[in-house]
Amino acid sequence: MVATARLVSWLAPSLVHGALSEGLAAGLRGLVLDGRLLSGTRLPAERELAAALGLARATVSHSYDRLRSEGYLVSRQGAGTVVRLPAPRFDRPDEGAVSGPDVIDLTVAALPAPSVLTQAAAAALDGLSGQVAGNGMHPLGLPALRSAVAARYTARGLPTTVEQVLICSGALHGWNLLLRTLSRPGAPVVVEQPTYPAVLDAALAYHVRVHPLPVDAGGWDLSQLATPARAPVLAHLTLDGQNPTGLWADDPSRRRLFAALHPETVVVVDETLTDLPHGAPVTRPGAALARRGTTVVALGSMSKSFWAGLRVGWIRGPAELIRRLAAARSSDNLATSVFDQLLSVQLLGLADQVLPDRRAMLAARRDALLDALATYAPGWSAASPQGGLSLWVDLGGVSSTRLAQRAREFGVRITPGPRFTVTGTHDRWTRLPFVLPQDRLAEAVRLLATAAATDAGGAVSRRRGGPETAWTA
Repeated sequence: MVATARLVSWLAPSLVHGALSEGLAAGLRGLVLDGRLLSGTRLPAERELAAALGLARATVSHSYDRLRSEGYLVSRQGAGTVVRLPAPRFDRPDEGAVSGPDVIDLTVAALPAPSVLTQAAAAALDGLSGQVAGNGMHPLGLPALRSAVAARYTARGLPTTVEQVLICSGALHGWNLLLRTLSRPGAPVVVEQPTYPAVLDAALAYHVRVHPLPVDAGGWDLSQLATPARAPVLAHLTLDGQNPTGLWADDPSRRRLFAALHPETVVVVDETLTDLPHGAPVTRPGAALARRGTTVVALGSMSKSFWAGLRVGWIRGPAELIRRLAAARSSDNLATSVFDQLLSVQLLGLADQVLPDRRAMLAARRDALLDALATYAPGWSAASPQGGLSLWVDLGGVSSTRLAQRAREFGVRITPGPRFTVTGTHDRWTRLPFVLPQDRLAEAVRLLATAAATDAGGAVSRRRGGPETAWTA
């Protein structure tokens, strides 16, 4: 059940103007659609909420009745009033979109390769001669790359040995390996909401029971962390440049998160964006802050820091679990490309040269995108991210699902907000990456604002999962 005081603070802005019952209904509806009130959450009784808000009970009853008729609430004798989501009205338009050189694609948050890539590739090619006499199969990864990754963690304050590192084909591959090894159909798994869509797709593909952990401008909302009868087997967290919100958890927040999770839950910290802070405070890896006895596994990747064309990532965790994961990968991915691993070793060695330039470029493009929003779409809002590659934009009541449909006609591709959720919420939000040149970003926002102005309608999409969902990088 949501705390009454917290609900009152959320609802206060909705009760300033107009009919109180309409404002209360709109406020509750908005909290559900934004994922702040999760499906299954029990609301305060009508009399209790009316007293806390200073309203007549009839006003609250009228609002509850309206939301019951719309499918947002369900009430049962003895069980109280519980949040529900209405049935979906139409599918998401996030695949089958137009493409071509004139299309501005804002569905992918990935940078072009750094200029040193060809130099690093030449050095990697020289090193390939020392590998060709073998069979090229390294289920745990090349020793040189495992050593380089272990050294990075040690330098960040988390002593790590080679035995604690497995090289895989990207952070998503690592998440799939963990799901395959540790979960079973129906097992509870905690996932942030909103989060990177492929994290949700992978969890749903393994038929686990996903429990959303709401994330908003205030951070990770532990008050709504589900407590299932069984301890969640896994919890997926992105604490550095959370995708899509751009939040960066400080050390005290990390400790609170770990303390709130069940001690038997394996905490998976996705560090894909850890190299790309925006002036965020320096923080230690999650495993260095977890309470004793908690298993923390870190996922890393070359894709965001260096180049998405390099399908190389890693898992850092207890040596015994690393061996189990290496055995589990044999059914779908025997090993990662030797050449790509050699190239990754070279690029990691050039990190001090590459990453400052990446951060400076991203800062300029981030500011350009924020300026374009202020110029062309002043009714939309986005907080400057603390890290990562994108803005999480509040469209001010515009449906991102409808906007995505309409924007295709203007040559712009965006991903609707519900694609980042398991419950089909956040339809008034969309993620806008700032990885394109400044002029392209400004033109994209101008076109999106024009598309929104030509479509005054509004509707809400629901995430359904399944084969129709398109990937978003």
